[in-house]
Amino acid sequence: MKGLSSAPGDYVFFKSQVPLHKISIGSKQWRYYDFGPKSVPPLICLPGIAGTADVYYKQIMSLSVKGYRVISLDLPRVWNHLEWVHAFEKFIDTINVHHVHLYGTSLGGFLAQIFAQHRPRRVKSLVLSNTFLDTEKFSASMPWSPVVGWTPSFLLKRYILTGIHDGPQEPFIADSVDFVVGQVETLSRDDLSSRLTLNAAPASVGPLLLSDSLVTIMDTNDYCAIPQYLKDQVTERYPGARRAIMKSGGDFPFLSRPDEVNLYLQLHLRRVGVEAKQDQISGASNDGNAGSLYDDKHGKREEDPQEGQGSSGSHFESQEPQSSNSAEKSHDTNGNQNEDGPSVDQGSCDLPETCSLGEQFLSIISMNQMALAVITLFVHASSSILLMIQLNLGVSCTANTFKA
Repeated sequence: MKGLSSAPGDYVFFKSQVPLHKISIGSKQWRYYDFGPKSVPPLICLPGIAGTADVYYKQIMSLSVKGYRVISLDLPRVWNHLEWVHAFEKFIDTINVHHVHLYGTSLGGFLAQIFAQHRPRRVKSLVLSNTFLDTEKFSASMPWSPVVGWTPSFLLKRYILTGIHDGPQEPFIADSVDFVVGQVETLSRDDLSSRLTLNAAPASVGPLLLSDSLVTIMDTNDYCAIPQYLKDQVTERYPGARRAIMKSGGDFPFLSRPDEVNLYLQLHLRRVGVEAKQDQISGASNDGNAGSLYDDKHGKREEDPQEGQGSSGSHFESQEPQSSNSAEKSHDTNGNQNEDGPSVDQGSCDLPETCSLGEQFLSIISMNQMALAVITLFVHASSSILLMIQLNLGVSCTANTFKA
């Protein structure tokens, strides 16, 4: 596992600001982050096999300061899909949440659909990323699934990591892979075997009562552990869903392309009617202290990062990210734009021009690099002066020798 000393700077800052919650509900242990105004219906992030609650820290930092509530959790140790439905429903009941918006990647996206199928009144919208509709392919490729519970931890980790692309990659994608690999090292054998069991147990997503207009499909076009034909099946199942296509990002675009992912998530939440409560995070708190504080049901107080992560412009479908205004428009299968986007002003998609947390760290790094460059220049200049003096002395000595 990577220690905080070797972790990304923004992750270190996140860990210092956002508390990790751990609760027991029956026999299930839940580990999760919950950040943002409690009066806002939450966006709950469900990770894939290799993910933990920590992998969505960039979404928590960015969206919470814009007035959204984000919950990111570890998948509990459950061994079938109905057990997952019951356990997750008890979890959201315990944290006093009635309606949820689910963002799931890979296995998390599959479990989000399963929950929406069995508990349609609880799910208000879905964001599905690099996911699938049935487990047949994974079940066929894992014939040893009946004995997964007795498999040593190191073999389970090796099996999971073999699905992650390890060839030449863009630097940001390589960094995202390194971060997730570090998270895999924190998982126990029971955690790993439970997730692999859910991924391989025969199951498929049935019809959903949720309207396609409340679904956003967010996929990457480069290498992904989920085969393209499985992602195409998801697109065919929800023909009326909005599509957010990224040219690259790998298996973990929420880490490698956080600005685009965060913008897509914000546009989705606006479109499905989630009203951000930014006024609750700016200014003074109830006790008169500067800054903003969130109160959870257990009475704990969580400090809010003062500045959010900036978001770059993006565009729905497979076009290059351009502007957030154009991202509000939907596209049909022929690529035609439909002006049936959310009822917001044309300029309402412009995000607040706040300095991102990442930029704060980059500024500090840039200052250090500048200071280092000045020192290096001074050292080189001193070396050059000393070299010139030595050359002059050498020439003088040589001249004196010839004269003698």
